[in-house]
Amino acid sequence: MEEPAPPILDEQQLWRSFIGQNADRYLEQFRKFTGGDEPRFALTWHWPAFLFDPFLWFLYRKMYLYAAVYAIGPVLSAYFTGDLTVGVVWRVMAGASANYIYYWHVREHVAAIKEKASLGGRVQEQSLKDLGGVQPYVIWVGVALHILMFAVLIKAIQEGPQEGNPFPTLKPAPPKSRASLES
Repeated sequence: MEEPAPPILDEQQLWRSFIGQNADRYLEQFRKFTGGDEPRFALTWHWPAFLFDPFLWFLYRKMYLYAAVYAIGPVLSAYFTGDLTVGVVWRVMAGASANYIYYWHVREHVAAIKEKASLGGRVQEQSLKDLGGVQPYVIWVGVALHILMFAVLIKAIQEGPQEGNPFPTLKPAPPKSRASLES
């Protein structure tokens, strides 16, 4: 006999299955965005996105575009401004927006999975597994990156400060003398 297809999941089950770990906590945060007809931003705070490298958290939750933005953005900002503290600004932005960004990520993918529901419960289950949940290997990537970062930091401390300023600043031109202005 053929095994019956699993039942199609309701909306709440889809969201819980897609999110996986910590679904209750995320769903509680998501309720803050759903008052009224259309979703709207509400300020929430996400400690893991703030405390850990934000790009790792976005990668952990399979939000690849945001992971790339948060991997490249702080580096480019520090390079162009010469200010190494811009990473703190990026972390604050991630902490304040991560729940909302994740809400939209889940919402869009659940909508796509619901469209596949007509194909049967198995397709729905497979889609939830493929698109949702977390990537546990990212924890080890984070550990490796932090070990590398500490090794570079220790090496930099051992070598001492570099000659000259690694981030040269533009100095204003000296004021022109009155004689040069008149000629």
